[in-house]
Amino acid sequence: MKALQTTKWIAWLLFLTIGLAGCSKKEDKAEGAAEIIRIGSVAPLTGPQAHLGKDNDNGARLAIDEVNAAGITLGGKNVKFELVSEDDQADPRNATIVAQKLVDQRVAGVVGHLNSGTTIPASKIYHDAGIPQVSPSATAIAYTAQGYKTAFRVMTNDRQQGKVLGEYAVKKMGAKRVAIIDDRTAYGQGLADEVDKAVKRSGGEVIAREFTTDRSTDFRAILTSIKARKPDVVFYGGMDAQGGPMVKQLHSLGIKASFLGGDGAQTTEFLKLAGNDAEGVTASSPGLPLDIMPGGKEFREKFTAKYGVIQTYAPYAYDAAMTMVAAMKQANSADPSKYLVEVQNIQRAGVTGNISFDERGDVRGGAITMYRVTNGKWEVLETVMGENEQKPAEKK
Repeated sequence: MKALQTTKWIAWLLFLTIGLAGCSKKEDKAEGAAEIIRIGSVAPLTGPQAHLGKDNDNGARLAIDEVNAAGITLGGKNVKFELVSEDDQADPRNATIVAQKLVDQRVAGVVGHLNSGTTIPASKIYHDAGIPQVSPSATAIAYTAQGYKTAFRVMTNDRQQGKVLGEYAVKKMGAKRVAIIDDRTAYGQGLADEVDKAVKRSGGEVIAREFTTDRSTDFRAILTSIKARKPDVVFYGGMDAQGGPMVKQLHSLGIKASFLGGDGAQTTEFLKLAGNDAEGVTASSPGLPLDIMPGGKEFREKFTAKYGVIQTYAPYAYDAAMTMVAAMKQANSADPSKYLVEVQNIQRAGVTGNISFDERGDVRGGAITMYRVTNGKWEVLETVMGENEQKPAEKK
């Protein structure tokens, strides 16, 4: 009996020894595995702006996939990036919820949000956690005016865009009387305010300021009120989900005014929503036309092969993600407290142009391009360059 017990103990000790050796091998293997670094990506992935949100998300994902394929080491360790996608539904309240979720998941940085109205409230949460945030598409002046050292954007803000739009309406479209409608979001109202100022500075008259929401689909009451005031141009500050139906209703009411929009309307989805009524519509978009962006043609080929048609902001989302990774490389660390200063100091050639940030976190220079729908397609009218920005050679 005693011999049997001794045998059992020996067998048990052997089992533990083998088990521990096995654990040790697993741990040794794990030590050589890549360290996972999570980067958040936030945009509306459901709802009427989902086409734009998925465009942003895919742009960031393309960048992360390329970085992982190339391989990267930080602090002497192999690392692998993981994009954590969240849906804020273009809703400010949801934006703060998903922002806190990403903070709790210890992401190293965030690409987003898409809308100014979601980017601004989320930015405080990232700031308080010390996490760098690079928005590819939030253009409202208020975003970087808060003074948060964690907030950056790779797209020109609405001060420049609104100035170009207002001047274009008066000086190039010949408008003396301009009616302005906005969706009361941070983006739509902020852009409309800048257009209002620029129209007046250029000698035009703003004969109406009306507003709707970013969920509305019927604008007949607003447009009927505007019709009586006989505008030459109707400007809309908002997104394509409202802009498309609005221009159809404008024409159905017999309003002869030209329709003008910002980057929220300058999308392929707008063309679908407006149909034949899109013809002749004019809109702006921050940045250069894709085909004359420094890396635009190559980006188009890679993106469309993998994800299909580019909506608007995908190249900027790609640049936002690549800029964040470049800052980590410069710091040799993905620790936000260590690489944040390198985001501020970054100077790199991106797909969309040269990327560096001023003291507020706004991209330096920048450009605004005006487009008009001709034969069912957005055609370039002209590009207005920002300060210290040089225009690349036009395509032949």
